[in-house]
Order: sequence, then C-alpha cells, then structure tokens
Amino acid sequence: MAPPLNEPIVAEGSPTFDIIQHGHKDLVQAIAFNAYGDRCATGGVDGKIRVFNRHRDDVWRLCDNWAAHSGEILELQWLPPTVSPNLLASLGIEGRFKLWAEDPEAAPGKRFSSRTGHGRAISEIKSGRCPFRSFSLKHDEVTRCTWFALLATDGHLFVYESEQPEMLSEYGKIDDFQACSKPNRGEETCFKVRFDPNPEPCYNALRAGVSQDALSLVVSGMLSVKVFRTRETTSSSFGAETRAREFYCAIEIPHTHLVRDVAWSPGNYRGYDMIATASQDGFVRVFRIDTPYPKNDGKTWATEDIISSGKGTEDGAPSKKLHPRRLSQAPSGIRVEIDKSGTHGERTYTGEPGQIEHTVKEISKLDAHQSPVWRVGFDDDGQILGSVGDEGKLMCYRQTPSGAWAKSSELGMMKTRMTGPA
Repeated sequence: MAPPLNEPIVAEGSPTFDIIQHGHKDLVQAIAFNAYGDRCATGGVDGKIRVFNRHRDDVWRLCDNWAAHSGEILELQWLPPTVSPNLLASLGIEGRFKLWAEDPEAAPGKRFSSRTGHGRAISEIKSGRCPFRSFSLKHDEVTRCTWFALLATDGHLFVYESEQPEMLSEYGKIDDFQACSKPNRGEETCFKVRFDPNPEPCYNALRAGVSQDALSLVVSGMLSVKVFRTRETTSSSFGAETRAREFYCAIEIPHTHLVRDVAWSPGNYRGYDMIATASQDGFVRVFRIDTPYPKNDGKTWATEDIISSGKGTEDGAPSKKLHPRRLSQAPSGIRVEIDKSGTHGERTYTGEPGQIEHTVKEISKLDAHQSPVWRVGFDDDGQILGSVGDEGKLMCYRQTPSGAWAKSSELGMMKTRMTGPA
C-alpha cells in the first residue's frame, strides 16, 4: 500500500489544516471527485493522471499514477460509481478523449495502468477535423443510458449515446452540429460544454412542452453562451418511419468578453434553471432561465397533464421514450454525405414543432475577484456557487431570499511553511 500523501502544511498566523500533496511534477490542470466524494483524480500539465482513495481513517492514499496523454490534461470526469467497472474520462490538449477502466483485482499502483506506468485506455476518440477542447458526460440510472458530448475548436459539437458506457465503439451519434461560431485565425479561444445535471427538466419546462426525456446542454464559445435542448423528429426513408432526437438552440446569452467557464446548477425543483458563467472581464454572472407557458391552456399540475403535452414530436403524437438502439441505426446516404461535408450551419430557434420558447434574466453580476475568472461551479445541491480567479482565490456565494447571489466566504492561499513529523 502506498504511503499517506497528506503531509501537513501550516499557514503562518493561521490555524493548521491538512493539504494533500498531489505529487505531480508540474501544474495540476484538472481535478474530479466521484459522486461519493471518496475518490479524486488529478490531471497535470505533464499528461499524467493520479487517482487517490479516501480510506476509513480519512487519509487519502495514492491508488494509481500513469501517463495518460502526450500533453496537458484539460478535463476529467468520473462516471457514476454504479457503473462497473469504475470509469474515468479524460481529455488532453492533443484533442483525444479517452476512457479508463479500473481493474479492482489489481494491486494498488496498477489499477488503471500497466507495469510500465502507461495507462490502458479501453476506448478513445479523436476528431478528424479539429481537436476537442471540452467534453461532458451524463448517465441515466433508470434507463442505464450514457451520453457524452464533445466540443471541438471550430465550435462543432458531437453528441453520442449508448447502453454500454465502457465501449466508445458502441456509442451511436445522436447529433452533430455547429454549436457556436468558428473563431478567426490567431484569436484567443475558449470552449466549454456541460450537460444539465438534473435527471429531468424542471416542472415549468415540462408544462411548457419540453419532453420528459429531453437532453439539455449549455455551450460557451468565445463571447456567447447557448442552451440547447432536444426535440423529437420524424423522418421517412424507403417507407419506414424513423424517430430521432435533434438539438435546437433554446436561448443565447451574449457576453462582451471571453467566457472562460460555464456551469449548470442542479436543483431545478425551483421551477427554473440557473446558469453561471466566468468571464475574462472579472465578473461571475448568474442567469435565470424560464420556460413561459400559456396560463389558459386548460391543464392542471397533475403528472399526466405536465408530461403528456405531445409537443416534442412533429406530428403531435404523444412523446415516447426513445430507445438508444433506434437512435444509432445507420443514417441515409444523403445524411452521410452531409456529415462528411462539414457545412452544418449554427442551430437557431425557428419555432418549429417541438422547439420550446425560453427566456433569460441576469439575476447576479458578481465582481468579488477584481481579476479574470477562470472557473465556476455549483455544489451538488445547487445551494453554493464557487469561482476561482486570476489572483488564486476561491470565492463562494449563496443565494439570498430575493433570488440574487451574494458572496459568503473566501479562501486564499497564504505563504506556507512545511512542518516536520511530530
């Protein structure tokens, strides 16, 4: 078993606390905790991933360390612990998206990697046009379906679905489209994509006509943030009717400066959704997204009235749960040629059947950092919002009774000194 890695660090003039020594020989670029909070993965600029486990004595110990990518690691995300074996997804600067599976029978230090210290990626995918810069995963515990979205440097978004999350070869492509404008040559870029972490759309969105099994994404590209949802479409080929999902742009939120990060809040039991953005101008912005519905539609708040609107299909038929095998069937020859051409235009709201109107309102504009903001994120309940700025401080915010967000705490790194063993 590897030795404990929690060497104590004492800040001068402050109470003592323990900090985990991550062991990377370069900057840590990405970090991810699993759903239980007892596993942590870190990704460094050196291209290595280190996984730590928290034991019963609350001590974090190294589980494995391996060379995962040829360059810096941009993002990491665990799949739910209910998926077996445990899976970890990563994205490197070279644009490769990889899945890593743990071998629970292996000794510590070889759970994800081989004896040579190189990882055993069970699956990987690379864009043929432009490298990927962001990804997001979503898993449905009821249907056992897993989705992942990949956003490339040209603003193109790919979304896949499967019932076997450990095999990328089994994923069927739901949709691919131009999510945001392609940047100009030499222009500073930043792209992020995040799935809605809530298991279903909020009740007001369902009342407005959003399908119960609709997928929702938020995409930030350069100076714009867009929310996409799926609608059900029907097409006929050689007399056979095929149902599929297609994303449409539900709302666009323009910004005046480069958007560095975006987060979708859990906890849509409020009846609306919240999106937070981190911007180059030093502001953290929080937006409320609503789905207006007719007050005189004759419906009640009964479950059958909220869910069975039937607006998610072009023909007005009641919305049905789509099976992933039906979505991943072979496309027509014309569709294949369109996919190859790469001439997809940006998705917009056109008012077609199944496209639900959304509204957006900025409820908070926070300038606690006074410097460019690099990261933003909500806790698992959507009650706390955190952000990290260029000055290296972590700011936490809470929502006030009025609905606005206000700063609640601040954590900054201080000059430290190492303490020797007792």
